[in-house]
Amino acid sequence: MLTEDTPIREILAQTRRVAVVGLSSNESRPSFGVAKALKEEGYGIVPVNPNEDKVLGENAFPDLSHVTGLADVVDVFRSPEHVPEIVEACIRRGVRTLWLQEGVVHEEAAQKAADAGIDVVMDRCMLKEYRRLLG
Repeated sequence: MLTEDTPIREILAQTRRVAVVGLSSNESRPSFGVAKALKEEGYGIVPVNPNEDKVLGENAFPDLSHVTGLADVVDVFRSPEHVPEIVEACIRRGVRTLWLQEGVVHEEAAQKAADAGIDVVMDRCMLKEYRRLLG
């Protein structure tokens, strides 16, 4: 798991496309606010939510296996019990970075992702880290 500022800063600087798992069109949800702000900062946003058709003007996908093209980061806004299946999808898709938002902690799944060569940032807000390290 990445905890040092330098590798996290590098990930944020190199990222172009973020798949946001659990992105909701409900403007009061943290996923919406974070994704909207990241989009305004220039990141491409890929909504991943089976209950949405379109969020922030982008077509939504029901799960990671249906996302077209690669995302540099998979940013997770789901409860921890869903993380193992998301990790499996990340491994199958060859994802480089798994980002688990604040409150999303699953040590075993995160370790499995790290063992598969995926950089893992856990229990941190991608937007807060962007603003702190690059903003």
